[in-house]
This record gives sequence, structure tokens and C-alpha cells, in this order.
Amino acid sequence: MAVKIKLMRLGKIRQPYYRVVVADSRTRRNGRAIETIGKYHPKNEPSLIEIDSDRAQYWLGVGAQPTESVQNLLEITGDWQKFKGLPGTEGTLKPQVEKVDKLARFNEALAAANEEPTTAATTPKKKGGDRVGKTADAAPAEAATKSDDVADATKDAAEPATESTQS
Repeated sequence: MAVKIKLMRLGKIRQPYYRVVVADSRTRRNGRAIETIGKYHPKNEPSLIEIDSDRAQYWLGVGAQPTESVQNLLEITGDWQKFKGLPGTEGTLKPQVEKVDKLARFNEALAAANEEPTTAATTPKKKGGDRVGKTADAAPAEAATKSDDVADATKDAAEPATESTQS
């Protein structure tokens, strides 16, 4: 039986991640596996590659053939060079950035929010709100001009009467 070390695809559309598995060469890509020896997340920056070195060395030693993509991953981790006896067994694997605890991030954001000065909203008012404000402001002004006009009309009416009496 021919044994291969290959990638088993998991994840969603456009968000793949893979398991590095040892399986019979005749099985499907996502078929039954003999053993899972690692994982590979290509979408992370830098890509996450975790392979159990001891198990990879064992399976390579008993004759399991890696696929091209798995061989590239083994070269990055340094397992392929160790198996072949080549120099550079440390590999070129980039370390992952350590994630900050969610609770710590929340507390930092909360502290930053408490330090900010409290000012008026920075977003502009909606157009509909401006019209309502303008009509409400304009209504008393119009009422005032109408009452002034009425007062002026009565004043004008009173003036000719006074003029006629004086003449």
C-alpha cells in the first residue's frame, strides 16, 4: 500500500485551512486519513504552519511520499532537510504574532473611551432635521411680522383720522 502525506482541505469558500495528513494514496483528498500530523492556515499573515516533527520524520522514514505542496511546507519547517540530512534544518518558518487577550483589549478600549473629552456629536444633522428646525424657527418670525403688519395697518388707519381732525 502506497502512503502519501497530503493536505486535507477544510474551511469555507475563500477561507481555506488544511490538515497535513498521512493517508493511502488511493483515497480522496478529504477522504479517510491514517493520521493527522499538522495543520496549515494559508490566509493568516504570516501563514500558520504547525507540523509534528517527530511524526513527520517517522512517516518519511517508513516510506511515505509527500505531495509537492506538503514537501514545500516540510522545507519551510526544516523537517525535509532533517530527513535528507541537508544543511538548514532550522527552516525558514516565520513566527506568529502573539494575539492580545480579548479582555485586555476591551479594558484598553474602555480606558481610552473614558479619557476622551465629552463634546457635541461630530456627525452633521440629517437634512430632514434641518427643515423641521427651520420651519419651527421661521414660524414665530412670520407671526411676528404679521402682527407688526397688523399694528402698522392700525397705526396707518389711525393717522389719517387724526390728520383729518387737525385740518
